Amino acid sequence: GVLEHYPEGMEYDAPSSLMFSDFMLEGQWFIAMDSGYPHAFQFNEAVSLMVNCDTQEEVDRLWEILSYDPEAAQCGWLKDRYGLSWQIVPSSMDEMMREGTPEQVDRMSQAVLTMTKLDENLIRKSFEE
Repeated sequence: GVLEHYPEGMEYDAPSSLMFSDFMLEGQWFIAMDSGYPHAFQFNEAVSLMVNCDTQEEVDRLWEILSYDPEAAQCGWLKDRYGLSWQIVPSSMDEMMREGTPEQVDRMSQAVLTMTKLDENLIRKSFEE
């Protein structure tokens, strides 16, 4: 990846502070930029990172690590300490959504709407009823 810092003489930007960078996580490239210029940009739910988890233990572990504001969490979405939204999702949900009947998908969706952190066992149970 690349890591570029601001050079001397850039108004509002401290020399050696991050200008932009790119990095790879799990085979996916990400780009990050920063600026000292005054702006009102904030993170919101329009941008989120989704993590598909193979086990409930992985869901629980990531939730514990990332969740910063319990009031902002709903339906598997959480906010981290920077205000970035994450979706922590059991991988099995994708298959259930693709292969389920409309009734199964509806029951699963109704169950998810009642959850904060997603519980794969409860989701599967609602799907299989």
